[in-house]
Formats: sequence, structure tokens, C-alpha cells
Amino acid sequence: MDQIITRHRHELKRRTLTVRETGYLTPHMIRMVLHSEELSDFTSLGADDHIKLIFPGTDEKPEMREYTPRRFDTERCELVLDFAVHDAGPATDWAIKAAPGDTLNIGGPRGSAVIAPVFDWWLLIGDETALPAIGRRVEETPAGPRIITLAAVPDAEDEQRFETGAALQSHWVHRPIAEAHEAATLLDAVRALDLPEGKGFVWIAAEAQVARTLKQHFLKERGHPAQHLKAAGYWVRGDAGGSDKALD
Repeated sequence: MDQIITRHRHELKRRTLTVRETGYLTPHMIRMVLHSEELSDFTSLGADDHIKLIFPGTDEKPEMREYTPRRFDTERCELVLDFAVHDAGPATDWAIKAAPGDTLNIGGPRGSAVIAPVFDWWLLIGDETALPAIGRRVEETPAGPRIITLAAVPDAEDEQRFETGAALQSHWVHRPIAEAHEAATLLDAVRALDLPEGKGFVWIAAEAQVARTLKQHFLKERGHPAQHLKAAGYWVRGDAGGSDKALD
């Protein structure tokens, strides 16, 4: 069997970045450009890589949150991060209040999972927290494969446009943020999709139970090969800062 996902380890580094620009990309997404000479050797090989944002915590133990590097430029020493504005936590609170000149400590990425470019089509499914990884995957995919995206956001104003050389078909569904932990909206939309012929990869990221439900739909109802699917719980309802990347 061909290896579909190749894992790479990186030297773990902590960096201190300075906010260069910040503003609302959509009503529920803040886009921030950060700068530091320490980014000259920043490495991120996978579209869904994660770095840790480090904030002061209680009892001298820092609080950490994982975020996707949306874009980065080692020559300009810049990193772009998108912050979904939802239930307040240390990262969301900081992003809302941050201004040019403020600093942010980050660590990683510790590693990258690179999916082999052997697929005729991609299906990328997620909620607000998955949009940075979805956007990066779409924009980094060259001409050739077909990409289908399906994302749940609160309103039409929260939809995003992505530039890509690939053949892109975008689907958006709307539901309140308060219902982001419910699978029904995305599951109904997934069941209505007609998938292309050929070899396809399905990528899913959302609240853990939502992602698990969608994963089971593809494995059991559609018979999609497990090795051609990656699903992650980017957040867990009721567990601040929790995630379930493996969905075990």
C-alpha cells in the first residue's frame, strides 16, 4: 500500500512575535499579521499544521491554544493567523484586544503531516475553526485536482473566498454559533453531496463529536477508504482548550 500521509518532525522552537496588522476578515474571524526575525527559519509543511499560542496562566503554568499557520513568509519574516471569534478563551480574548506592537509567544510546529498529492479530488469539511486549514489547503493546491469545500458558519457574511489554481467548488451552510456542536447541519449537507469519480481524500475538522459523526458517515454509509480520510476534533464542547485530534 502506498504511503498516503508522511510525518515530518521539526526542531521545537519558541518565538516571540509582534503584531504588525490586525482586523476583522469577516464578522466572526480576525486576521492578524505577525512579524519577527525569528520566523526566518519557520517551517510548516502541512496545511493543517498547528502551532501553540502561549499565554500567562494561573499558578505560574501558562495556558496554550493550538492554531493553524494560515500563511507564512520566511523572507518577510511574517506569519498570518486567523482567529475564529466564538466562546471567549485566552486566545480569543487576546486577539480581540490585540493592537499593532503587541507581542505573542508561540511554539512549534512540532511536526507536519503531509498528504501525498495523488488524489483526483479533495473534500474539505469543517466549521469556523477549520477555515484557516481549509483556506490554506485550497490556496496551496496547484492546478489539476478538484476541491470541494463544505463549511458551516453563522451567516453569509462569514463566508470566505479562496484563490487557487485548482478547480474549486464551495458549499456553505449557516447555523448559529450556539449550534456548532450539533452535527445535523453539516451531516445533512454532506448527505446531499454527489462526490466525483476517481480517487478522493476526505478531510474533516470541527467539534469532536461532529467530526466523529461525519467520519462514521463516510466510513459506514459511503464506504470511503479509511486511509483516504483524516478527521480531527479541533475543539470539545464543555472542555475549554480541549481537542481530540485522533478521534479515538
